[in-house]
Amino acid sequence: MILTTFGDMMRVPGSQESLLQVRAAGADVRFVYSPLDALPIARDNPDKQVVFFAVGFETTAPSTAVTLERARVEGVANFSVFSNHVTTEPPLRAIVNGGETEIDAFIGPGHVASVVGTHAFDFLAEEFNRPVVVTGFEPLDVLQAVAMLLEQFTSGEVAAGRATVQNQYARVVRPDGNIVAQKLMDRVFRTRDTFEWRGLGWIDHSGLGIAPEYAAWDAEATFTVPGVRVADPPACECGSVLTGRIKPWQCRVFGTACTPTTPIGTCMVSPEGACAAYYNFGRLDRDTANAVTIRD
Repeated sequence: MILTTFGDMMRVPGSQESLLQVRAAGADVRFVYSPLDALPIARDNPDKQVVFFAVGFETTAPSTAVTLERARVEGVANFSVFSNHVTTEPPLRAIVNGGETEIDAFIGPGHVASVVGTHAFDFLAEEFNRPVVVTGFEPLDVLQAVAMLLEQFTSGEVAAGRATVQNQYARVVRPDGNIVAQKLMDRVFRTRDTFEWRGLGWIDHSGLGIAPEYAAWDAEATFTVPGVRVADPPACECGSVLTGRIKPWQCRVFGTACTPTTPIGTCMVSPEGACAAYYNFGRLDRDTANAVTIRD
């Protein structure tokens, strides 16, 4: 068998080893830039099963859906997808409803919103009176998003219960998002009853499995998947970082045992992760971080 996945997934700690370590021991594990890259690998190796380990929010799910549709059309029988895709709304609800973190506002991710649209975040304003500004990723985008959020507070709109969802990233994001991508995902995927998040636990209706119509390309239907639970290491506080209960540098292993080179938790694996961002921008230990933290 040949296992393919995104580069970030190669270093995620598993129950025993990471995929990078497994590959070093001789397993055929390959990283790809797109799930579509796995199809030529399957065609070139007809005697082997090729599995794409799919992860990510609605940003990466459309490309997986396109790949599954192409595999169906082209009849690539030795290809399958192990879907670990997730959706945005359920974990946001879990965090807001959790009662452990007081979040005043949200900066909405522009790449997700380019697919799901700004309306996907309306529930935060309408049900929880939390303002949202969907933004891009340039420094000025983020600064403008912060200014727009502050305006909702200083104008008295939030205090009056009139929080809104604003779109700073209008050059890319539309209110309804990418309808074509949404329809394709609705056809290819089915929402799972529940899904376990590392650091967050089980969240209902937050994962995307593969629809029965595409079962021939569903790795969970092709192989026996044991469903082994991989507990976060006791010293890792990724869940607390993800929900905003602590800053990355307040984790006991941040910058010492847990670094981008030797990640213990998922927040340190990807450059987009909170812990990796704090590490890469100089907050290498708690003493340094405490020295630059603004106290109340």
